[in-house]
Amino acid sequence: MSKRSFQASLVGVQRAKQAFALKGWTQENLAGEVHLKTRQPIWRLFTGQPVDRQVFMDICSVLDLDWREIATDPSAEFPGAKEAAESSSQDLDALVEQVRSQHRDAIQHRCGILQLLDIHHPVPISDIYVDVNILTALASQQWVDITDLNTLKPTEFHRVGLGAIEQPQMPGIQAVETHSKLRVLGQPGIGKTTFLQHLAVQCNLGQFAAQQVPIFITLREFAEAAKRQEDFSLLNYINHILLTAGILDPSILETLLRAGRVLLLMDGMDEVLNQDMSAVIREIRTFSDQYHRNQFVVSCRTAAQKLSLRGFTDVEIAPFTHPQITTFADKWFLALSTTTAASDQATQFIEKLDLPENWQFRQLVVTPLFLHLACWVFQGQGEFPSKRTAFYKQGLDLLLGKWDEAKGIERDAVYRGFLLPEKMRLLSQLAAATFDHSQYFFKQRTIEQYIEDYLQNLSEALLEPEELRLESEAILKAIEAQHGLLIGKCHRG
Repeated sequence: MSKRSFQASLVGVQRAKQAFALKGWTQENLAGEVHLKTRQPIWRLFTGQPVDRQVFMDICSVLDLDWREIATDPSAEFPGAKEAAESSSQDLDALVEQVRSQHRDAIQHRCGILQLLDIHHPVPISDIYVDVNILTALASQQWVDITDLNTLKPTEFHRVGLGAIEQPQMPGIQAVETHSKLRVLGQPGIGKTTFLQHLAVQCNLGQFAAQQVPIFITLREFAEAAKRQEDFSLLNYINHILLTAGILDPSILETLLRAGRVLLLMDGMDEVLNQDMSAVIREIRTFSDQYHRNQFVVSCRTAAQKLSLRGFTDVEIAPFTHPQITTFADKWFLALSTTTAASDQATQFIEKLDLPENWQFRQLVVTPLFLHLACWVFQGQGEFPSKRTAFYKQGLDLLLGKWDEAKGIERDAVYRGFLLPEKMRLLSQLAAATFDHSQYFFKQRTIEQYIEDYLQNLSEALLEPEELRLESEAILKAIEAQHGLLIGKCHRG
């Protein structure tokens, strides 16, 4: 007859203590996670004393440990444990394959295609996707001296701006494999959504996270549905997604989550309206803590990174390197060229991009959004515009309106009801006050004062100084968060 208690071996005690230390919890925290009324069973396990069998297994599960590797001779105390574990693992593998099979078409429909701007048909993601790299340190949090910045030549801006290529990088897939809870940051149009879609498709095909079921969620859509139904529950929302795929039993999702067999991809944290943000963040934290054995990836614009997620590691998508730009161009012209000489067009595109007189274009096309625009323009003209202002105007139209409109995103109103021409006029005045005087880097308060001057001239009524300051600060944050046209960096001096 098997015993009703387990105790940890000497090695098991050490492993349990190490796992406990990595969590950063107190014994009271751990007891709460296991739903214990007292921390005595925790203390008993850590001192190698007998603990109720189920409690022992629950503690090990919360610490991400296999109880069979922690207990003293578990096979003697629990006959058939090894066989039962193998049988359970096989059953889970079969369940994962069953759910993926039923959910495969939905994932492929949702994540397997891209709708590129000004291209009037969907494009398979495999035809255009280029593997992204991840910055191991956030570019926006790198401390730099503002006096050093102002000594840079324009051709050296890639060292500190969007193309911070001198920073250490790793493949995006590797970053996801390294961290079970990952938040992927990046500027507008740098490919955050496409990266998450790529992960979903690769998981769907069994080429990444082969033992997990991919679930792709647009957080804006989750928030809208949750508000309508007055139910901010990710569990219920995912069950509804699976229900449309013919998976009718809610216990299936619970089984997969308990076993850590779900890859949950949550896109567009910055797209959630302010009034819904607290509830969404709270639900993500609760859900990822409760089902911590699974894989979680959230995407968010860099400027919204202050919306912190406890337990998540922040990384940032790196701008394209020259080899990535070349690969993208090859794929773009092969998939979308209207001529039979797609390969020749791609070669000509890169050759002309590399010309010394086109260094300003090279500064822009380090993101998929602007690289797509450049390829599209080059396809029609066979060269880059002689007047760069036309290209810049198209780029601004993308960032100021078209990009969000194409994705159906409604952002919080912080522009005092500005229409597109007014936004363009404000940005033009900022450019005239800074770039025309070769002032490419400036302190936050300096640019806020330029915005205050614009608001004061725009308003018929005289605004109070404090109101003016708050308005200018809000607009600056909106320009950074919504459009990525101004980028904040930590600085000294």
